[in-house]
Amino acid sequence: MKAIVQDRYGAPDVLAVREIDQPVPGASDVLVKVRAAAVNARDWHLMRGDPYVARLMDKKTFGRHGPNQPVRGTDFAGVVEAVGRGVTTFKPGDAVFGEAQAAFAEYVCAPQTVVAHLPSALSFEQAAAFPLAANTALMGLRDLEAGQHLLVNGASGGVGTFAVQIAKAYGVEVTAVCSTRNVALLRELGADHVIDYTTDDFTRGQTRYDVLLDLVGNRKLRELRRALKPGGRLVLSGGGVSKGGSLIGPVGLIVRGKFAERFVKRHSISVLDAVPRADNLRTLADLAETGKVVAAIDREYPFDQAAEAIRYLEVEHARAKVVLLL
Repeated sequence: MKAIVQDRYGAPDVLAVREIDQPVPGASDVLVKVRAAAVNARDWHLMRGDPYVARLMDKKTFGRHGPNQPVRGTDFAGVVEAVGRGVTTFKPGDAVFGEAQAAFAEYVCAPQTVVAHLPSALSFEQAAAFPLAANTALMGLRDLEAGQHLLVNGASGGVGTFAVQIAKAYGVEVTAVCSTRNVALLRELGADHVIDYTTDDFTRGQTRYDVLLDLVGNRKLRELRRALKPGGRLVLSGGGVSKGGSLIGPVGLIVRGKFAERFVKRHSISVLDAVPRADNLRTLADLAETGKVVAAIDREYPFDQAAEAIRYLEVEHARAKVVLLL
């Protein structure tokens, strides 16, 4: 089968379309013929081995010269080709979507615990945009209560566009932070207020927020805390912008956040660990079926142009989602 493979860390040019062996499903796995796959910031982080400190902190994922899993991609949507002997939820022919390693390929194997049936309201392209980004947003906003005020820093990205919509579905007042070109998009997705960071600094405004979801990692911890109400909650979730290689990147903020959450009393600070789960995908499918959450797709690329898709995500700071079509 064809797959998008890399042998070493580097720019998108290290990615190549190659013929590799088709995966074989284990007892609890489903084998899916991929119809669409989405690009995430995770892909360029792994492609470049960026930030460098991550190679030292996560040796299960990052090898010395390249990622331990050479096939890129996480999000997929497609049709079940075969199932393991222990799988009872799915059968060949089912349309599904999910999150697993090595999704930039004609076939992907995934545990049944990270796969869900495709909602009828979504195409394969739209469904592929959901898993990693929408699951991250959902887990970051689980404890929101109707009437609270949420600020999303990095609202125009993949996770951010889902976070705005999920929060609105929960009855939350949402302020979105983005660049000038994305203001209209965030208003269309339901944001109550939009702050253009090129002209306004949300950390120095008069408004204070119940919850602040930071998806960028470009502000100091004290600046983010300054924007919270007493007793407010700061949720940190990775981030970073590709600069062709960095030593620490957003990991520095994450480490400081983990340290501070033990000692800060005025605010709650948490670092989001977005574990893929089928029940979360089913919740998202329900939101999609009712029209409360949609996939905002910036661009679609043919499968063999995966390198160009990731380059666009890196260089142009794509808004919303970028999807590969197989």
